[in-house]
Amino acid sequence: MRRAAGPASAPREVLGEGWHRGAGTAHAEVAALADARARGIDVRGATAVVTLEPCNHTGRTGPCVDALLDAGVAEVIYAVDDPNPAAAGGAVRLQASGVTVHSGLEEAAAGELIRAWATPARLGRPFVTLKLALTLDGKIAAADGTSQWITSPTTRAHAHGVRARVDAIAVGTGTALADDPALTARTPDGALLPEQPLRVVLGNRELPASAQLRDDRAPLLQLRTHDVTAALSELAARNIHHVLVEGGATVAAALLRADVVDELHVYLAPLLLGEGTAAVAPFGVGTLAEARRWRFDAPEPLAPDVFLRARRTTNPTPEGA
Repeated sequence: MRRAAGPASAPREVLGEGWHRGAGTAHAEVAALADARARGIDVRGATAVVTLEPCNHTGRTGPCVDALLDAGVAEVIYAVDDPNPAAAGGAVRLQASGVTVHSGLEEAAAGELIRAWATPARLGRPFVTLKLALTLDGKIAAADGTSQWITSPTTRAHAHGVRARVDAIAVGTGTALADDPALTARTPDGALLPEQPLRVVLGNRELPASAQLRDDRAPLLQLRTHDVTAALSELAARNIHHVLVEGGATVAAALLRADVVDELHVYLAPLLLGEGTAAVAPFGVGTLAEARRWRFDAPEPLAPDVFLRARRTTNPTPEGA
C-alpha cells in the first residue's frame, strides 16, 4: 500500500505491507490494509501494488475488492490476471467503482513467483517438483541398497529448505517401506521447522505402526492408488498447490509418463557407483527422438555437490540438431 509523494514519477511512501500466509488466512491486500491500520495510517486515496489481480469472490475469505473499496483506495496496480475464473473480475469491478487500475507491471517476474500457486487453477492439479539426489552416473543407491548419504550435509540442508516451502511431500510405498523416511522439514541440527508439509504416500501397501511417517510431527495422507493423475486431483481438491516428489524410481517414472512434472530438482554428487538403482524407471521412451527435453537454470554450487533446477520446455529437439 503506497501513497504518492509529489509528482507521479516520484518515490512513494509505503503505508502498509502484507502477504498471503496460507489457505484460510487473509489475502495480501487485506493483510496490507491491516498493517496500515496498525500503523495508524488512513489509506484513503492511496495506491495498492499487488502481485495478483484482487479477487472478486467469497471463498474461505471475503473479496479483496470489497476491502480495497471500503478502505477508499484510489488506484490499484497489479502484475498478473487471476487465472481462477471464480475469483477473476476484480479489475473490472474496481474500474466500475471509479478506481484507477493498471495491470501487467513486472508480469513475467510475477508469473514466475506465483507459478506453483497458479497451476491448480490452470490445470486442475498441483505444481509438481520431482527431486532427484544422484551420483554422476545417475544412481540413487548402491547395488546393496545403501543410499545414505549420497549428498553432503550442505545439500541436505538446501533440500530441507525446499521442503519447508511446499505444501506436500510425496513418496511411493516402496520408498516409505525401504527407507522409513520422516519427510519433515528440519534445520541442520535436526530441529523441526515451524511449518510442516503434508506427508503423502502413494500405493496400497500398509505402513507399519512403527513407521516414522505415522508419528505426530506432521500430518500423513496415504492415497491408495498407483494412478498419479487421480492422486494429484485428490491433492488439488485438498488445496495442495505445490507437491515435492522425493521417490522412488517407479513413482518418478509414473509422473514422467503422465507428463505432469513441472520442474526437476537435481542434486548431483561427485560419486560413481557403476552398479545400483537408477533414479528413474523406464517410462516409455524408446528412442532419442522421444526424449523429454528440459531447460536448466544456472547451477548452484553446494560443495561438494551441485544443485540443478530444470524446467519443462516446449522445444522438441536440442538447439543445433
